[in-house]
Amino acid sequence: MSISGHRISVISLLAVVALAVMFAACSSTRHVPQGQYLVDKVDITVTDNADISEEQLVNYLRQTPNHKVLGFLKLQLATYNMSGRDTTKWYNRWVRKLGRPPVIYDQELTDASVYQLHHALINKGYLDSEVTVDTVHTGKNRKVEVEYMIKAGLPHYISTIDYNIPDSAIAALVAQIPRRNRLTPGDLLDRNRLEEIRSGISDMLRDHGYYAFSKDYITFVADTAEDARDVNLTLNLRQPSAQSPDRRHLTYLVDKVVFVTDYNPGTDYGNYDFKGQDTVRYRDITVLYGSDHYLRPQVLYEASHIMPGRLFSQHEVDLTYEALGRLGILRYVNIDMRRAGTSPDGQPLLDAYVLLTRGKKQGVSLELEGTNSEGDLGFGIGLTYQHRNLAHGAELLSAKFRTSYESLSGDFNGLINNRYMEYAGEIGITFPQFEAPFLSYDFKRRIKATTEFSVSFNYQERPEYTRIIAGAGWKYRWANRQNTLRHRFDLVDVNYVYLPKSTIDFLNQIAPSNPLLRYSYEDHFILRAGYSYYRTNKRQPSGNTLGRVLFQPSVFTIRANFEPAGNLLYAISCLTGQKRHDDAYRIFGIQYAQYVKADADYTFTKALGPRSSVSFHAGLGIGVPYGNSRMLPFEKRFYAGGANSVRGWGVRTLGPGRYASRNSVTDFINQCGDIRLDLSIEYRTKLFWILEGAFFIDGGNIWTIHNYDNQPGGFFRFDSFYKEIAASYGIGLRLDFTYFLLRLDLGMKAVNPALDEYRWPIIRPRWGRDATFHFSVGYPF
Repeated sequence: MSISGHRISVISLLAVVALAVMFAACSSTRHVPQGQYLVDKVDITVTDNADISEEQLVNYLRQTPNHKVLGFLKLQLATYNMSGRDTTKWYNRWVRKLGRPPVIYDQELTDASVYQLHHALINKGYLDSEVTVDTVHTGKNRKVEVEYMIKAGLPHYISTIDYNIPDSAIAALVAQIPRRNRLTPGDLLDRNRLEEIRSGISDMLRDHGYYAFSKDYITFVADTAEDARDVNLTLNLRQPSAQSPDRRHLTYLVDKVVFVTDYNPGTDYGNYDFKGQDTVRYRDITVLYGSDHYLRPQVLYEASHIMPGRLFSQHEVDLTYEALGRLGILRYVNIDMRRAGTSPDGQPLLDAYVLLTRGKKQGVSLELEGTNSEGDLGFGIGLTYQHRNLAHGAELLSAKFRTSYESLSGDFNGLINNRYMEYAGEIGITFPQFEAPFLSYDFKRRIKATTEFSVSFNYQERPEYTRIIAGAGWKYRWANRQNTLRHRFDLVDVNYVYLPKSTIDFLNQIAPSNPLLRYSYEDHFILRAGYSYYRTNKRQPSGNTLGRVLFQPSVFTIRANFEPAGNLLYAISCLTGQKRHDDAYRIFGIQYAQYVKADADYTFTKALGPRSSVSFHAGLGIGVPYGNSRMLPFEKRFYAGGANSVRGWGVRTLGPGRYASRNSVTDFINQCGDIRLDLSIEYRTKLFWILEGAFFIDGGNIWTIHNYDNQPGGFFRFDSFYKEIAASYGIGLRLDFTYFLLRLDLGMKAVNPALDEYRWPIIRPRWGRDATFHFSVGYPF
């Protein structure tokens, strides 16, 4: 949503005045007790090694000053200081919740910080490091500045690596570890790296049958000579003390796989007396049913990667968790591996109990909404029905129905004759596995994909026309375990627009010479395929030894899409010798679209600290019509401007190229293109409470690949397109509610390529023309 107007200047002015008054009236030490000091500044200085990141060492400090906005405004502290000393008053309590109290200097926390810094450096291989602290107190201002001086010294390196592994079978497995996952001579003596090696070997052995193995059985011994920097490292494998008579690490064999489908964690925890259950044997698994056989044995067998007769593998247990997690009918899943004696040849056995608890099968939701579009009153009703176990295979059936009404006259006289009615429905079914003919069980286990089939129908009725939009799709989705890599493959996607009725000469009245507008109200057909790729390194922040949350230094996200359309229909038309009509092939008497379209977006966010970051975004897209089409379908073209594009413009009000819109109501149909370029950089910082602030600069535009008459100035030229890149700047305010984020952005035009003279409105901005206000949900990128 975008709003422009002079009232923005008034709101901005009031906000600036309020902030100025607040900072002028509040003393930063107002709530600092007498005889104590406010921690005003904390610095870390490494004097002798530029390779050590001072930014990362901040995580080991036990006490840091109040957060600064833009590097100098302690906004949270200033907000807290607006409260009075009487905490019985609601206003004081409320203001204190919005802000943060002053950080009072504590000598014990400073000593703890020195200790943590020193041990962090030792863990990195700097065994001779020294950490000293210097504090500067100002009695008059009651503030203290703390500086930690670090002399890292020379690091210790691994010179040689020996392996003391008495068990030949384990030694053979360790020897197969890839070189990139092993220690090599010349590496730093990094204890964190040694811990990774221990965990990696333990995980590898547990994937090869060593169920009882843990990293505690692996130790390192470092041998160093006096005043030497080289370390002779030995990896030792400790034997179990009482696990087996011959004191060997043993591999475990899976004996039984038992699914318990009606397990109740509250009453059945620890109870494995399943007498009275309905027992079903299916291939190599056993299924114990209660009163409801809500999942077919075949579905459970395909989800299970744990198989009887195979060595225990923690990886297969994790894959089973992942597969069962895709079954929406399940509310609770737990896999309990229990020792079950030994085999005839003396190998220990395990039984796998897969404990399942069913969730709700069905659900219904109702949505009501009212609309007011430029005085045209209306309402909408939506109904959604879901069945999470349609055919006892965790299939998700989703049916959505919606109807809406709008009076086009804005009064009661238009209730019957002058109105807009819409009826829409969509039915889809999602299978929790890869569905296709002639697939084996093993293939379905390996390909952790979901399959979606859907059909949709939309009926629109206006006084001028009746339009029907129908669609159907067959799609596959899959992702890795961490959900950082996702794929979507649209095998078939059909979109059909049909106008069974329109007033006489309707198209000639609204679009006598505009092919884009005519296309939107003419029968057309799109048969496309598509592939989408998503990758990110974003993860949940981890905690250090102090239990504090560490920020992720950098996060990147890549999104890419590719879709061809019409090629199969074009090949059929050519092979069957079909005749052209108006220089185009048709299907069912309707011209179908043929094009190829690709776009990609890259986002990189660099954390400047736990509470601020800088984010960069670049996007590029291109669509090319060919063969049976002279231009891209309107709904497939790119547009610029809006809350997620160049924010100095409203949605669909920028471009293409130097195209100058005279009327936002009638010209929006022309403000689309075949080439897209987006560039943005944004500074984000936490303010106080749930409020975040942002400063941004955006650039970009759209262009056409052909010189269309109805889009003058929109044609892309390599020698001049850079002069047509629009630019804007602005500020933003966000409300972070953890589960969702509301965003308010004020964008100002800086470079407008549509102006008659190429100039910079940043010098003398006009609020009514150059300012745009956006309200949206989520970050722009």
